[in-house]
Amino acid sequence: MKVRLAVDLIACDGRGLCAELLPELITLDDWGYPMLARREVPAALRGEAETAVQLCPKLALRLEARPPGSTMPGSTTPGSTTCGSTTCGSTTCGSRRGEPGFMMLSPSPRMLDT
Repeated sequence: MKVRLAVDLIACDGRGLCAELLPELITLDDWGYPMLARREVPAALRGEAETAVQLCPKLALRLEARPPGSTMPGSTTPGSTTCGSTTCGSTTCGSRRGEPGFMMLSPSPRMLDT
């Protein structure tokens, strides 16, 4: 079963513990809020991901399971050049199929300047 990390940004207060525990899948934005890798959690990192979820001081991090054959939110479809997000719709974010990318889960400075 596919498993991905998800974060509740309302509950999160940007302490950054998750990124310290799981730097392979979580980076922090300029304000200390997590940006999650746009892929499923590899089996080799499943234990570390579960630990990060359990140790989140605000219980904002969680693992979401998907049944086999389902696509993960934000994943691209074959031939797609954009992230495929139904909420974003951006064609300029650079999240192209095959490129490493991170899901932006908090406002970027660019978003705040508009």
